Amino acid sequence: MQYDKIIALLDHIEIDATTLRYHFRCQECEKKIVSIIPFEPYDGKIILTWKDILLHPLKSYERYYHTPIVIYGNESEKTVLFKAFEKVSNHFSWNDKSQKYMCK
Repeated sequence: MQYDKIIALLDHIEIDATTLRYHFRCQECEKKIVSIIPFEPYDGKIILTWKDILLHPLKSYERYYHTPIVIYGNESEKTVLFKAFEKVSNHFSWNDKSQKYMCK
C-alpha cells in the first residue's frame, strides 16, 4: 500500500476515548466508507495479565493508558491509518490507469 494514495482517500477522523473512526471518501464517486478501530497501538493489542494488574497496578495503568499511537504520518506502515484502511480495503480497488484507489 502506498501512503500518499491512502491519505488521499481520508476525509476526516473522529476520535473518542475508545475508538477511532476513519472516514474514507472515493475521489470518483464521493462514496464514504467508515472504518472503526479501537484506540490502541497498531503493532497489536496491549495485553495485560491479571498477575500484571494485581502485582503492578500502576505500571499496568501506565502501559495501557500512556502507550503512544501514531494516527497517521511519517509514511510509516505502523500507523493506525493503515490498520483502518486494511479493514475497509475490500470496498476499494486499485486503478492502474489513474494510479489511485477507487470504490468497487
